[in-house]
Amino acid sequence: MAGPGRIRFLGIDYSGAGTPEEGLAGLEVFLASGDGPAERVAPAAGARRRWSRRALAGWLEAELSRDGPAWVGIDHGFSFPEEYFERHALPRSWDAFLGDFCGHWPTADAGVRVREVRQGRVGEGLRRLGDPRWRRQTERRVPGTKSVFHFGVNGEVATSTHAGLPWLARIRAALRARLHVWPFDGWRPPAGAVVVAEVFPSLSRGAFSLPGASPHARDAHAVCRWLQAEWAAGRMGDHLSPGLTLAEERVARHEGWILGVG
Repeated sequence: MAGPGRIRFLGIDYSGAGTPEEGLAGLEVFLASGDGPAERVAPAAGARRRWSRRALAGWLEAELSRDGPAWVGIDHGFSFPEEYFERHALPRSWDAFLGDFCGHWPTADAGVRVREVRQGRVGEGLRRLGDPRWRRQTERRVPGTKSVFHFGVNGEVATSTHAGLPWLARIRAALRARLHVWPFDGWRPPAGAVVVAEVFPSLSRGAFSLPGASPHARDAHAVCRWLQAEWAAGRMGDHLSPGLTLAEERVARHEGWILGVG
C-alpha cells in the first residue's frame, strides 16, 4: 500500500457485466506507489474474492481521499460522441451530460443490469440511445477502438461505459475538491492533483508483461505500469497536450480524450 503523500498510479480494467453488486472476473485493479512494483489490489478482507462495481467505487473514494497525488487510468468511455449531443439537444457540458445520462441510465442502482435498461425494462435509456457508427474524435485516431454504442461484439467498451459512468459521476461528486477528471476539468491538472483519465490498454499492454495472469489483470497491470513509466520519464506533459486544433479541443472538452493518444 502507498505511503502517506507518495504519488500513486492505479490501472483499472473495467467490466459492465452483471449487476453492481456482483463480483466480476473482468474487474481488476493494480496500484504502484512511487517507483515501487505494481501490485494487484484485492477486495477488502471479508468481501468476495472478486471486485464488484459498487465495492470498487467505495474503495476508490477512500483511496483517492488520502493525502498525495495520484494518476488513475480506467478503460471505459468517459463521454459520448458529438452526434449524441446533437441528437438529444444536450448542452456541450460534461457535467450536464453526466446528469442527463444518470437520469436515464440507472445502472448503478441495486440489481440493475445494463441490458435491462437497453431493453426498456428499467429506467429511461430508450430515450437516450446512440448509433454504433458514431465514434469520438479520439477513437477515430486509434485502430481497434470500438464505439461506445457498439454492444455485443468482441472487445466492446459499450457495456462497461454505460455501467461505469454513474460510478464515475458519484466518485467525482464525492471528491470534487481534489479530483481532476481529465480533460473535462482542464487539460493541465494542478500540481499534486488526483487525476483520473480514460485509457486504452492496447496502447500499453505490449510493453509490460505479467506471465500467468488473466487478460483483465494483464491490462490493469499494463495501464498502471505505463502511467508510472511515463511519469518517471517526464512524458506525462506531452500526453496532456495531444496537439489538437482549437476546433478539436472544443469538442474534446465534452467528448473526452484517451490519455496517450496524440
